[in-house]
Amino acid sequence: MKKNYSYLYALKITNMLLAIDVGNTRIKAAVFEDSTLLETLVFPSDELQQKTLFILSKHPQISDVVIASVGNTNHSDFNFLKNIASLHFISHESKFPFKNLYSTPKTLGIDRMVLAAGATLQFPGQNRLIIDAGTCITYDFVDENDQYLGGAIAPGIRLRYEALNQFTAKLPLLSKSYPDNFIGNSTAESIHAGVIMGTILEIDGFIEEYKSQYAKFIIILTGGDAEFLAKRLKNTIFAHSNFLLDSLNQTFQYNQK
Repeated sequence: MKKNYSYLYALKITNMLLAIDVGNTRIKAAVFEDSTLLETLVFPSDELQQKTLFILSKHPQISDVVIASVGNTNHSDFNFLKNIASLHFISHESKFPFKNLYSTPKTLGIDRMVLAAGATLQFPGQNRLIIDAGTCITYDFVDENDQYLGGAIAPGIRLRYEALNQFTAKLPLLSKSYPDNFIGNSTAESIHAGVIMGTILEIDGFIEEYKSQYAKFIIILTGGDAEFLAKRLKNTIFAHSNFLLDSLNQTFQYNQK
């Protein structure tokens, strides 16, 4: 008599997500398997379709794409993805794990809101200062009661170099470099000292102001210049250059719940 055998296969069900952050000067993308970051990619905005399709072909298990944008893109720019994955745009109408006390909540950048959401979810019950050192340097504060209080916006390192070049007759456009001394002994060294040391002193100064009002808080430093600045700041910080992408994934998961 022929025996019939039945086999039960246990399949690991995972959720794969593509997170896309459209910034002022470039696009960052990351592939997540649940909460695990698998891959990141940075590219100019005019390569959006090409690079995104490349990622999806490399990771065909991706079922959802979550998008946050402060750049010059709109929803229609992502129409090429409609038949490939489910699209989710983070906006002011999305759910966030904090109470927004900004006096003009609709003007608060989505990137700042996503960063605040990530800090709230990752560091519960704490005061959090998030510093994003990108095109602009933004400061965002969420208190231990999960209230978003606001922050500050300042020019980023690249903008400072460009401003000196564009609004003067003879100052050259330089690439960022840490000065040998805070007293610049040449025009180039003086520019580096002014831009880099000025940025560092500004960040440390803001942190000291927060310390004067809040006895204890965690400092999260992120953005394209995070690693460049982290080891030169005098304050203890949590540096994470991909914190916005991680926060975008967490904000998506929070909205799904």
